[in-house]
Amino acid sequence: MLALRRPPGPQIARHLRVRYNSTQAPSPSRIRSLLSASKTSAKYAGYLCLSSVVGLVTLGVGILAHDALTYSDRHVDRVPVSPLALSPQKGGPKNLPVAGVQIDDEEDEEMRTLLTRPKLVIVGGGWGAIGVLKTLHPGDYHVTVVSADTFTTFTPLLPSAAVGTVSVRSLIEPIRKVIARLRGHFIAGKAVDLVLSDRLVEVQVDHNGKTQNIYLPYDKLIIAVGSTSSTHGVPGLENCFQLKTVSDAQAIRRRVLDNFEAASLPTTPPEERKRLLSFVICGGGPTGVETAAEIFDFCQEDIMNYFPKICREEVSIHVIQSREHILNTYSEEISKFAEAKFARDKVNLITSARVAAVTPEHVLYTIKKMDDSGKLVTEQHTVPHNFVLWSTGIAMNPFTSRVASLLPNQAHKKAIETDAHLRVLGTPAGEVYAIGDCANIETSLVGHFLELVEACDKDKNGKIDFGEWESMVKFIKKRVPMAEDHLVQVRELFQMYDTDSDENLSLNELVKLLEEVGNRITSLPATAQVASQQGKYLGNKLHKLARKASSSASQVSGKDAAVSTTSQVPTPSHPTHQTLKPIFPDDESVSQHFKYFHLGSLAYIGNAAVFDFGKYSLMGGVAAMYAWRSIYWNEQVSARTRALLMIDWIIRGIWGRDLSKL
Repeated sequence: MLALRRPPGPQIARHLRVRYNSTQAPSPSRIRSLLSASKTSAKYAGYLCLSSVVGLVTLGVGILAHDALTYSDRHVDRVPVSPLALSPQKGGPKNLPVAGVQIDDEEDEEMRTLLTRPKLVIVGGGWGAIGVLKTLHPGDYHVTVVSADTFTTFTPLLPSAAVGTVSVRSLIEPIRKVIARLRGHFIAGKAVDLVLSDRLVEVQVDHNGKTQNIYLPYDKLIIAVGSTSSTHGVPGLENCFQLKTVSDAQAIRRRVLDNFEAASLPTTPPEERKRLLSFVICGGGPTGVETAAEIFDFCQEDIMNYFPKICREEVSIHVIQSREHILNTYSEEISKFAEAKFARDKVNLITSARVAAVTPEHVLYTIKKMDDSGKLVTEQHTVPHNFVLWSTGIAMNPFTSRVASLLPNQAHKKAIETDAHLRVLGTPAGEVYAIGDCANIETSLVGHFLELVEACDKDKNGKIDFGEWESMVKFIKKRVPMAEDHLVQVRELFQMYDTDSDENLSLNELVKLLEEVGNRITSLPATAQVASQQGKYLGNKLHKLARKASSSASQVSGKDAAVSTTSQVPTPSHPTHQTLKPIFPDDESVSQHFKYFHLGSLAYIGNAAVFDFGKYSLMGGVAAMYAWRSIYWNEQVSARTRALLMIDWIIRGIWGRDLSKL
């Protein structure tokens, strides 16, 4: 017997109505909104396609126009060249050719005008020199740059170039392109000596494999040759790499790739493979830390994908630091953050250790520890390696050392000492300047002892009362501005060193006070930031000096003008140079002393970055890394290097690093 179906209940009927309604065609308003959205999407998609096509067409037309203009029938005929440029006369103590006239000094009217300007010679092509060149004004000086390299290098990214994260071509800018704005001259060579009496720089140039020395005359000289790495007396540093130049980065890249290729061979014994894949960095400063981070990134991102996995498994990275923490010049929070990051990445940090020797296969280092009896003992350890980076301290460049040996009162062991206006101590005022790693602004107050006593001891009794001490403090702040922060509590200092409480400082008490205050003054760090600021400061000051000298000359005419702007200082030893020495205003009359503004320190630690802004610190992962990249990208010398650097980062992100060895 068939059972009759019961009519659906209220809930079931409602469910069926909903299902029925959902299968019906959408309402007219719904259709209109969908059509409107479709039209809007199609319109903007069309705009995007059209703009892309227009952009490509414009780019193509631009390239065609560029090629048409670049590869035209341009030619040069009958360029005037001075006979003195082709056959320079000889002079100076060594009777060498004196390049008083450059080969392009008379090729057009603008160059002939510059020939009458004071000669400014810049030795070096680093951060300091580029800072000067970018702030000088065209027409101020007859500029000549002397550098062994024909390019300037963005050194903070050399660790990235050492593993192929960026190309070395993206970090260099030809110096000739930088000085073109000033219509300057470039000499590929290295300065080897200085003749202060005749205002001559001796330059060694290479020609067809042979070296030749020439003299280059100057009215103002800027020494910006940088520094070399300090050896600290450690034997075996010929087995180490350094990371100061493009050549260093290229050599490191070749060695790193060689190590991985050799470790991938089936005939390589296990112990040899471990040695090949052991990377040792001596020095826990920014360069050492960033190099360790770049090697780690290289292993994680490229070795894992394209080399046998055993190579990545047996890689060991060691950082040997003489201090208790890496990045010890940064804040304590940053040091701890970087150490924790390296601990997670299994980078071996060896702190409070000193490298004793480096052999072709091992690094020997010592650590001082307390034994169980409380006695200090020295433990010796070794680390196998086939790559060692030496990145600890700086030392004098050979030219810097030569200049310091020619001058009195140059006692600094690592750099030339200058005053607060960056003038080299012991040279004629306003003639020779030094900036960057090769220079150190004086911090000693004892060297001014006699001058201070003579200027401030009014009654000449050999004692300094409090009133004379207050005058002396003002004098010190003018001579050594870096002492200003240490001379705030004037009364307290006076009472502290007035040991006999007679309300006077004897000369012995004064010497001790000056010595103690001088020891508290910290020299500026040898960083690119300091060199760049010094270069910009000096470039602006030289422009003001030239402008003021020109203004003074324009107020008189004829013979009086010549007398007012030059002094009768004959220079017969180099006849191609001006026989009258230009007179410039005092540096103090056009600018204040140099003052360094710390804009912060930053370091890359492997998909993370740290920033130290003095009182404030910033530490983070990927976001901080992109902030680090943004800062370095913005600090590039030119738009060309910015474009190349951006392309390198994009290529690395999509296709990885270039693993070919060139």
